[in-house]
Amino acid sequence: MAVAGTAFFLIGGDVGGGIDGGGDSAGRRVLTADEANRLAITRFLNYQAGGRAVTITVPSAAGGLVVTGSVDYRAGIGYGVVRGAGRDTSSDGLIQWTAATVLVHPMTDVPATAPASPPPSGWYRRALQKSGSSLDSSLVIALGLGSDRPDNAELLPQNGAELVGKGTVRGHSVEIMTGPNARTASGNSFAPGANTGSAVRYWIGGDGTMYRVRAGMASESQPVVIDFDNRKYVPVRAAPGVTPVR
Repeated sequence: MAVAGTAFFLIGGDVGGGIDGGGDSAGRRVLTADEANRLAITRFLNYQAGGRAVTITVPSAAGGLVVTGSVDYRAGIGYGVVRGAGRDTSSDGLIQWTAATVLVHPMTDVPATAPASPPPSGWYRRALQKSGSSLDSSLVIALGLGSDRPDNAELLPQNGAELVGKGTVRGHSVEIMTGPNARTASGNSFAPGANTGSAVRYWIGGDGTMYRVRAGMASESQPVVIDFDNRKYVPVRAAPGVTPVR
């Protein structure tokens, strides 16, 4: 599959080099045409589905965060429950975000899943930070994993996308691929701040379905991991004052 132009989302913001595991670097090679086709359609399939259930594991030296919820790839909104991992519960609650805004609703007794209808009040709003926050960078990454059109399968291998391994994710056979290298891909709409294709890896099924994404963070020793769950996707409803981008 080839389309005019490449818009493959190489994650930006707080992303740096280095991925912990996720493929055998000794066996890496350029993508075949079929593999490139699967990588080219993976974000488009997320968009076609309308949205996906996700679990975002956010690294932090002070103890990480886990966001469990859904991302609406057509409206550009994510929503879910956020919990501390290896830290206190001060960050626990509900969270909703767009590419520009983060809203948090603190809770002392966090439910297993976010309520279908966001609470009408009790939200704290702030601008999404473009750098310096592993949480915000992770939220941006999750939003960027959907696209309203396929990427250019012919350009992906030319710009450094590679196969680095194979494996399974929750019973699904996958191929582990890196995205294109931003330093060699001129004229493409990569996110600012990305510096190397090897910083982002995609676990892709035989039909192009995205099952996992792992991205290194410049400010953290561990990567952010985004898992697309077997949980049923729950459509996202906007919190008060949030306007979908599309």
